[in-house]
Amino acid sequence: MGFSSSFSIISKTCLFLLILFASSASSSPSKDLYDDHCNSMVPKATPTKIDFTDFPLTPFDGNIYYKGGDKIFKQESTEHPYQYPKALTIKPTGNVYQTDVSGVFKFEASLIFRSTVFYSSSSNDPNSKNKGNVAFKLHGFWSDSSGKLCMVGTGSGYSEEGKLLNLEAVLKLNYVKKSNIYTSLVDGTLESLKLENDENYFDPISILTFPSMKSYYYTFASEKSGHSVCASGGLDVLKDSLRGLTTSGDGVCSMFFRWPQTFQLDYADECKNSKGNCNPLGGIAESVPQYMSTQVIQCSEDKQRLRVLLYFSNGSYGAYDRLFDPNTTLVGEGLWDGEKNQLCVVACRILAPEGSLGNASVGNCYYRLSFRFPAKLSIRETSFIQGQIWSNKKVGDSGYFDKIKYRSHDRSFYGVETSELKYEYTEMERIKKLCPPNKEVKKKGSSYPEPLSYQMSVSMSIESSKVKNMWGNAVPLFVGNNFYEQGSHSVIANLETSAAIQNGRLKISYKIRLSLPLGTDLGGGLSAPSSSSEIYPESLISAEGIYDIETGDLCMVGCRELNSSMQISSNQTMDCEIVFKLKFPPSNSRRASDITGTMQSSRRKSDPLYFEELKISSNAYRMYESQRSIWRMDMEIAMVLISNTLAFVFVALQIFYARKNRESLPYISLVMLMFLALGHLIPLVLNFEALFMKHGYHRRFGFEREGWLQLNEVILRVVTMIALFLLLRLLQLTWTARSTDPNQKGLWGADKKAFYVCLPLYLAGGVIVLMVHSIRNHYGTAEGSSSRVIGYHHAQHSLWDDLKSYAGLVLDGFLLPQILLNMFFNSKEAALSRFFYMGTTAVRLLPHCYDLYRAYKYVNWYDGSYYFADHGADYYSTAWDIIIPCGGLVFAIFIFLQQKFGGRCVLPRKFREYQEYEKVPVVSEG
Repeated sequence: MGFSSSFSIISKTCLFLLILFASSASSSPSKDLYDDHCNSMVPKATPTKIDFTDFPLTPFDGNIYYKGGDKIFKQESTEHPYQYPKALTIKPTGNVYQTDVSGVFKFEASLIFRSTVFYSSSSNDPNSKNKGNVAFKLHGFWSDSSGKLCMVGTGSGYSEEGKLLNLEAVLKLNYVKKSNIYTSLVDGTLESLKLENDENYFDPISILTFPSMKSYYYTFASEKSGHSVCASGGLDVLKDSLRGLTTSGDGVCSMFFRWPQTFQLDYADECKNSKGNCNPLGGIAESVPQYMSTQVIQCSEDKQRLRVLLYFSNGSYGAYDRLFDPNTTLVGEGLWDGEKNQLCVVACRILAPEGSLGNASVGNCYYRLSFRFPAKLSIRETSFIQGQIWSNKKVGDSGYFDKIKYRSHDRSFYGVETSELKYEYTEMERIKKLCPPNKEVKKKGSSYPEPLSYQMSVSMSIESSKVKNMWGNAVPLFVGNNFYEQGSHSVIANLETSAAIQNGRLKISYKIRLSLPLGTDLGGGLSAPSSSSEIYPESLISAEGIYDIETGDLCMVGCRELNSSMQISSNQTMDCEIVFKLKFPPSNSRRASDITGTMQSSRRKSDPLYFEELKISSNAYRMYESQRSIWRMDMEIAMVLISNTLAFVFVALQIFYARKNRESLPYISLVMLMFLALGHLIPLVLNFEALFMKHGYHRRFGFEREGWLQLNEVILRVVTMIALFLLLRLLQLTWTARSTDPNQKGLWGADKKAFYVCLPLYLAGGVIVLMVHSIRNHYGTAEGSSSRVIGYHHAQHSLWDDLKSYAGLVLDGFLLPQILLNMFFNSKEAALSRFFYMGTTAVRLLPHCYDLYRAYKYVNWYDGSYYFADHGADYYSTAWDIIIPCGGLVFAIFIFLQQKFGGRCVLPRKFREYQEYEKVPVVSEG
């Protein structure tokens, strides 16, 4: 976090405080708002006690549709071509209270409307990305019996001119606690309480959503009717279907709950010729959607049932960050059929009269869907999930449409055991002709990426003679007969893969994605439309071929799907005349080199499917770099052990110093020693495996390092425990020396004053951390949820991580209580050994100096691999790595000056009030 981002967070914090103050200042008038606008809907009741039971109103967080309020929402603009999808988040905040009226609950909630306009992060305004967001804080009552919810409150947002708006609103929702598919739709309005001529007024906003419900009763997905759903018109039973899909893990929930999944719709030939009843949403055939996406609302593990939303669109992004449109969305119930290994779904339309959402309802439940999992894939069929959607209506009836097949568009395969999944290589004869063995002599000492390694996954920069700014990625699907599981594969191939290698050559299959700028035309139908709902439309290619592990050559043939305009005949739906070649550099090379290659059509130039040759390049992730990263991590583990060892050595030296100078013992700050002891105690109480046993570490690099990590964990526990015991011993010696000396009452008072100063200071810092965390996540939810649209991942810190970082900052300033004690008592006593306060300061500040070096020297190839200067245990950034060491050095200098010239020597002269304390000689016995 640099200076600019720190300033941004501080400014957001100030804005939050301003809004909070404004809302608290207007709290008394808002008491009357509920009486005026909600009392007739849900009469106000008196809260009695906190309700700790599961409240049925679960957070709404993405499957919400709203319409209206255009005045306070940023509108699409040609200046901002990349638009966020609209989004609304509703979630309860604070405690829920029972009231003196049975079935009536009082609670608070926040509403956050996210802007649709994407603002560049390079803008000079640190808040520019959030100026389109509108947030409300509401409170009110919900009636269990009537299902009515009414809340009032205030909010803030920005007008089109950039002026801050102070909004007042009332939220009215119909929310039935016990519901089925027909009553699960929650609808309502958010209305402004300002007059229409007021600049803070906004048009009423209609809201529709399908939240997860505690008391939901499945209407169609029952044991009696569920299995017969697919039998009425679904796909034939697959001969090679994956078995035992729900026998392990969480069953159907593990497979489907991590969706959204996107499916490409495959219409019958009649539909391709614009004939027949083809559109599942009604209307003319020319407007048929091309993709269907799914988003699971909730899932029942015990009954193998789920609720799902089905989105129809013309963009492959599907349900990612999608605000559903009731006109193009179905809501359904699914039940797993274990006998046929398929998921059967009954879906319904959302009936909303044009221009009005107030009377929206669920109906027309004639949609049927089935989802299957093939056990065998090939170059012409690489979809992990297949299915079909149809209507249970008869031909000629309203709502009837022809059966539509679909297959998964994503390459993700969640929650399914892949050991049974096989791949059938069908193009080997062609590949032998197109890709003969490379006769070049293998360079001595060179080694190339292992077939199952992460290095086989390639991010590509692509260019042609006309177009330069294209890119894509190529990820293995199968290596030999092994499914390539991205993120959990090993550098060293297993025995099955090794046995499949013949003369250094191994069969391999890939999924390739090309991202083409809008308007790109490479010929042969390999093009992108001039306008699209997607920022970068993708072209998908499946490929299979041979990888030579002795030369690093990858040669494959590929197949791409043809759109209807490029299909020469109804039987030719794919173009499999593509040759894809890559050349991997040696993985153990210290010289920088790139992956290079080509993708070209093997057809004649006169062929309508011919496209010009594409050149491919990619940065190679060399094993040399991974070895450097491993060496760095080993070094950091050693530095952790050394620094913790030095910590207890410096404490031991302080004990020896105190025993030689017993008169100095009472002058040591007990508050300082307590904070240092807690800093050593808490890591011992917490699970140390979280520090060392980072499973991705050995999985990523393929080395079995558990024994080494466990040994270091044990040593670190022992070292930390010794340091803790020594600190407790020093604390006990200081306490005893001060308690047995009746002339040290002034020290007790000075130490209490130091505690009274430190505690509010630390608590205030903790509150700021909580506020910054809340603000960052508040705005980060809106920014991060659309991160996939622009190709970035937004990672939010957990509250626990932020608190740990703040605790590290407190320990960095461990000398503050001692400085305050010396000031209040005006002590000139050399209470601390120079080895202790300078050495401990160096141990605390060394990680920040190392972090600056590491940022300059190393590339963090693998997130979460920091063991020394762990970013989850303190504040680390260029700014903090300068501020914290400077502050620590200043504290150490203060201690040095205080022990030489007096405790108040660091204060301006007018604040120095010297007060001499006469030492009374103590008569020792015998």
